[in-house]
Amino acid sequence: MNKLYISWEQVFERLKQFDYQGAIIYGVPKGGMIATSFLKHARTTHIVSEANLILDDLVDSGATRQWYLKTWPIIPFRGLFDKSEEVIDDWIVFPWERDHPNGEETIEQNIVRSLQYIGEDVNREGLIDTPRRIVKSWKEIYSGYNQNPSDLMTTFTNDKHDEIVLVKNIEMYSMCEHHMIPFFGKAHIAYIPDKKLIGLSKLARLIDLYSRRLQIQERIGDQVTNALMEYLAPKGAACIIEATHMCMRMRGVEKQNSVAVTSSMKGAFLDKPAARAELMQLIKE
Repeated sequence: MNKLYISWEQVFERLKQFDYQGAIIYGVPKGGMIATSFLKHARTTHIVSEANLILDDLVDSGATRQWYLKTWPIIPFRGLFDKSEEVIDDWIVFPWERDHPNGEETIEQNIVRSLQYIGEDVNREGLIDTPRRIVKSWKEIYSGYNQNPSDLMTTFTNDKHDEIVLVKNIEMYSMCEHHMIPFFGKAHIAYIPDKKLIGLSKLARLIDLYSRRLQIQERIGDQVTNALMEYLAPKGAACIIEATHMCMRMRGVEKQNSVAVTSSMKGAFLDKPAARAELMQLIKE
């Protein structure tokens, strides 16, 4: 994701609309508090119920705003920057977040706070560099966000092949979007060509593209088959995934031998039982 660096001048310019006599503003910790600290005319408060405006630095997903509006529905909630109203897809970096050369200090500080929350001593030797290592690992674990299937779909003209193309037992690793705990296993990807073929390695890369995100298993299969149908226009596409979910082993039901199996079938694999039966037989062999 690209980064949009906000200047102090942009912050001050946007603060003008809130900086008027009679305004009582509560700044959402911590970005909103930093922003409101520069108000000269409005009065700030640390008690939400006293405020006639709740101000945050950024409205991104809207989750924070929804929480405040649910608790204090009569107090307006605003953001200096609001992605629901502005066409901003980039990751916004405010000037108070830019002390670190690569702009990642704030993320690392949040990880430090998370480690403190679970009861860790963040100053002990084994954890001193952990926040930095986690951010670095995220670039690989979640690299799918920076890729597009169109970058993979180099196709070739199909002259005569009309049988199933299958790559099975593709290793797959992903992170559950509900708990941010890993799930992993293998995927079987197949298609029945029409006018286009694709390199076999691209099928493995396609599963990586979608699995290296916060995911659910069912969605990965659908995303793979949808991409194949869109870019190859085959007679049929299929993705079957068998995975172990650590959120079922480490917590919750704690079932150690459970395996989740999901399938996404499109075209001939969905409409023609014979094609589906042949695919399943090929996977078993």
